[in-house]
Amino acid sequence: MPESGIPVGPAGLSRRGQGFVETEGLRLHRRDIRQHADVWRRHGIPAAEIDRAAAFQDRWGGLALPTAPFYEGGPRVPEADCPQWTSEVGWSFPAGDCRVSMAYGFMIGPDGAFGIDGHHWTPLHASTDGWVESLALAAHARRWARTVTRIKGRAVEALDLSGSEPVPEVQGVTDTWWRGNDSLIAVYRGEAVGLEAPQCLEAHIYGGLDEWGLHGD
Repeated sequence: MPESGIPVGPAGLSRRGQGFVETEGLRLHRRDIRQHADVWRRHGIPAAEIDRAAAFQDRWGGLALPTAPFYEGGPRVPEADCPQWTSEVGWSFPAGDCRVSMAYGFMIGPDGAFGIDGHHWTPLHASTDGWVESLALAAHARRWARTVTRIKGRAVEALDLSGSEPVPEVQGVTDTWWRGNDSLIAVYRGEAVGLEAPQCLEAHIYGGLDEWGLHGD
């Protein structure tokens, strides 16, 4: 059941990001994961990792957002769960269930990065804020672009981004956004890297944008 149908955009997001959360999002029931803290500690999970998961839950838990343009739409609803340790990654915790059956899950890494855990851990954005900013930018670009072009595989590697600037608010790691003279370009490398599947590399080019379309904040 909804706690409050209208969410408040968390502090620290851009105006575009906050507006996206408040106009496109829906606040659902937010599960209290602190009730599991004693059990998790008894199983050897450090208190600091439990606190990290709880902080994520406080900020993002139960916030339903529109589907992402890649990764089969992203998490259905962001939800933290029991932290887990692997020798490859260290401590991480789930970031929410997938919308459809997937070959990977969404995770928050030891440094707070938002990413996918497939064949191996692949951070997409340096934080969940960056992921949400990327959703907001994609929604904005779709609304104002005159053309939208999708390219895959080797064609993405051939993209000339030399005249474009990275969009900083998305905090891109494996995935990046670029701003050109009249276009915004999203490059999705996460599946190609995380699944060792270069054919999954994809870019979306939003063309014909004016100054408002390029920035929108």
